[in-house]
Amino acid sequence: WKNKMSSGRVVYMNGVFVPEEDAKISIYDSALMFGDMVFEMTRSFNKQQFKLREHLERLYTGLKILRIPVQMSIEEMEQACFQTIEQNDPIFAPHDEHRLMINVSRGPLGIYAPIFGGKMEPTVVIADFPLKWTVAGMARFYDKGINSVIPSQRAIPATLMDPKIKNRSRMWYQMANIEVAQVEGDNNWALLIDPDGFIAEGTGDNFFMIKNGCLMTPEGRNILRGISRSYVMELADQLNLECRECNIEPFDLYEADEAFLTATPFCILPTTHLNGVPIGSGQMGPITQQLLDQWSQNVGLDIVQQIRDYAKEVENWQQSNAPTPYQFRK
Repeated sequence: WKNKMSSGRVVYMNGVFVPEEDAKISIYDSALMFGDMVFEMTRSFNKQQFKLREHLERLYTGLKILRIPVQMSIEEMEQACFQTIEQNDPIFAPHDEHRLMINVSRGPLGIYAPIFGGKMEPTVVIADFPLKWTVAGMARFYDKGINSVIPSQRAIPATLMDPKIKNRSRMWYQMANIEVAQVEGDNNWALLIDPDGFIAEGTGDNFFMIKNGCLMTPEGRNILRGISRSYVMELADQLNLECRECNIEPFDLYEADEAFLTATPFCILPTTHLNGVPIGSGQMGPITQQLLDQWSQNVGLDIVQQIRDYAKEVENWQQSNAPTPYQFRK
């Protein structure tokens, strides 16, 4: 314990800032017992938070549906996010971006009330972590692309547990990642299909394909309706590109010209293969590039170059074999 290194970063926990390495949640919390927690991850561009309010609105919809009795208003939560950034920014490098992780659970279960002196309240945690550690390993994908692999694990449909609630109970994502990790190669990411055989989403990202200049993305039924997914639709409108939500079968993807994934940390990643079979030219397509370029222009930085710079910065850092949010390494 005496040799424990401090990151210098602090975490917001129920109104108090504590050192990152000392931030703890009770073993009796409903998040551990049931995965009973909703969350959001945000990022900044040039240190300015992107779509924070939209993320918080989705968070509060989940809190309402799950009846987690948070006393903070959405405005107070937003202020807590900005306070967390303000507390941590002095120790962030000038080129670092703020990746917020906002977690809210029901708190300790009622049967454990005596341990907490009868004070039972939701657990609210806001952590601020440099974005580079999330995206540095993704730089190579802008050159070679993702190989989307369809595992035997299916997406859980909304009739069983609604994926539109961004929750921490996502073991089916992990099962898909474990299975796909057994496939040869280092650029394999899981792409889930729903029980009806339609493409749903990745394990932490949304999916788009392009055919004859038209963007297509799965209907917002059995998926998380991503903030980045919505923004790509805005970009398509800005670029006068047709975009529609529809049912997509794997067969349709084999016939596509281009495909890509969207998520908050990396914005857009090209999907160049499906189960090892090339999609279109087998490289990032021109419309995918056009969307990325427009996004970069809108936020005032080169998204891909930033990720490549991060990759160079951390290339000598000892990487562990622990699972990432998107891959379960062998």
